Amino acid sequence: MLNNKVILITGGTGSFGKKFTEMVFKRCHPKKVIILSRDEFKQHEMAKIFPVSKYPIRYFLGDIRDKSRLYRAFESVDYVVHAAALKQVPALEYNPVEAVKTNILGADNIVDAAIDRGVKKVVALSSDKAVSPINLYGATKLAAEKIFIAANAYAGGRVKFSAVRYGNVVGSRGSVIPLFLECKRQKNLEFSITDERMTRFWITLEQGVNLVMKALKESVGGEVFIPKIPSMKITDLARAIEPRCRFKIIGIRPGEKMHETLISEDEARKTRMFKGAYVILAEFFEGKHVHGKYYKYKIPPEGFVYSSDKNEQWLSVPEIKRMIERTRIE
Repeated sequence: MLNNKVILITGGTGSFGKKFTEMVFKRCHPKKVIILSRDEFKQHEMAKIFPVSKYPIRYFLGDIRDKSRLYRAFESVDYVVHAAALKQVPALEYNPVEAVKTNILGADNIVDAAIDRGVKKVVALSSDKAVSPINLYGATKLAAEKIFIAANAYAGGRVKFSAVRYGNVVGSRGSVIPLFLECKRQKNLEFSITDERMTRFWITLEQGVNLVMKALKESVGGEVFIPKIPSMKITDLARAIEPRCRFKIIGIRPGEKMHETLISEDEARKTRMFKGAYVILAEFFEGKHVHGKYYKYKIPPEGFVYSSDKNEQWLSVPEIKRMIERTRIE
């Protein structure tokens, strides 16, 4: 479906954007890929990997806070993948208005530009932290989800908005893996961990891109797509990197959870098990096309909660080790 289409990625110079671009060019023949971001140096570096002389790619400087710039960027665009966001939890707690301007008002700008420019579909990247949020980042991602879902009601079916929600990405900036690898490199066998009981969902960048492509293909408007992915224990992650490591318990950081949740018990009542993933259907926006597509699929059992500590799939230490070895760590 992406052949001969124009695809725009906001925040396209990030980890996800680069992997999405790589996989699109490997699998499809797009008419053009537009990388929208506000950092000219990152665009310069990405252009070394995907030069305009070899690929149908355009690097477009702009900020999602600037609606007029989005109107210019979205001209003749078929599909938008929205990955731009402020994500560092402590920084956003100290700069809350900046988080709101980018993660919430920026989402609203994208909705307006997509509708007025005639984009076909928009898929927004969300986070497990949007579920029962305890920090500002999670609250802004929850608000952004609501903005994109509600946009279907006033897009009149012309544009289909949906979201994907997943947890930690192996090897992405800000993950604990680079810290553990640096300890191993320095022969420091004492690894600092927050709590030995802590669990996390883990997903590779490729799996994240596959989920977005599924959403681009399948969405009819108003869904939140969630992958079925394994959990791991933080202690197993540390042992996969250095089997001889010892643990220094430093306690849970502000705004951090012991376990992550991708689907809450309340959301499960509006969830369907769909083609190897979960789809949360909109609470307030529900057209006949949504009912016709998803209501034949199974609902999770009563009391279902999709959390990292209650997951059916778990990564073993050898599996975690292989995953890290196959992943480019940033």
